Amino acid sequence: MKIVRLEDYAPPQSPLPAGNLATGWLKLIALGFMFIDHAGKVLFNNLYELRVLGRIAFPIYIWCMIVGFQRTRSVPKYLIRILLVGFLSQPLYALALNTQGHLGVLIHEIFAPLAGGFTFEGLRDVLYAVFLQKPNIFLTLFLGLCALWGIREKKYWSHIWAPVLMIILATILKADYGWKGVLLFILMYAVRGYRPGIAAVMVAFFLFWGTGYEVSSSLFGIKINPSDWPTWLSSPLKSFLRLETYALLSLPFILIRFPSDIRMNKIVSYALYPGHLFLILILKVLAFGW
Repeated sequence: MKIVRLEDYAPPQSPLPAGNLATGWLKLIALGFMFIDHAGKVLFNNLYELRVLGRIAFPIYIWCMIVGFQRTRSVPKYLIRILLVGFLSQPLYALALNTQGHLGVLIHEIFAPLAGGFTFEGLRDVLYAVFLQKPNIFLTLFLGLCALWGIREKKYWSHIWAPVLMIILATILKADYGWKGVLLFILMYAVRGYRPGIAAVMVAFFLFWGTGYEVSSSLFGIKINPSDWPTWLSSPLKSFLRLETYALLSLPFILIRFPSDIRMNKIVSYALYPGHLFLILILKVLAFGW
């Protein structure tokens, strides 16, 4: 790992986005917030404040993917790396992020279809429980990147069918964040060259996303009661005090350019995600036992 100037990077295949290009730092920042989110879910019984901080991670990851998409010399290789990391991380994800019961009980439940002996039906059920029941975030990143590739290449009308297909697949495959996650990829890519546009799209999108969540009643020990505020203030602010809307806290990281970046070995960079899952798994065992 070393500090580099942003201009030291190899020339991109197309003009770079207008926001923060220091994806090395951004990936570490996003990983930190993701770890906080997962720790809040698994170790602290869905502690609201930690889940709020965790909302910051996903938009930063999308932005890193958009910058990486502009920089990469080979989109297919980029896609293969994303798919491979997601696939290899999935067993850890299935064990670490499941909040039901102890680890030993969970493993027993997953492999219960094979307890009476090997059958193809039992193997199918085990593989479904591990890989398809709840895929990790890398499936969403893969589908989002496929959508962007289709939009840019415009081969056989791919700029129309590719994003539509990826949104449908995100729904069918139960990707993390679902079709909304892939749609956010597409919208942020569309305005990538204009920082006010990025901010406007994200504000509008997360205000829409947040409508399905209740208004926060307290945050970090501070009670929040918008009903006591003047109507002209409470009405707009209520919309910003919902779980998914806190993702807008990622905007400064995306829009403000860092003067330098860190360059990590690719293997180390991609190992960070399964590594944080392994750490969550260890802490889960230490906290709740086997």
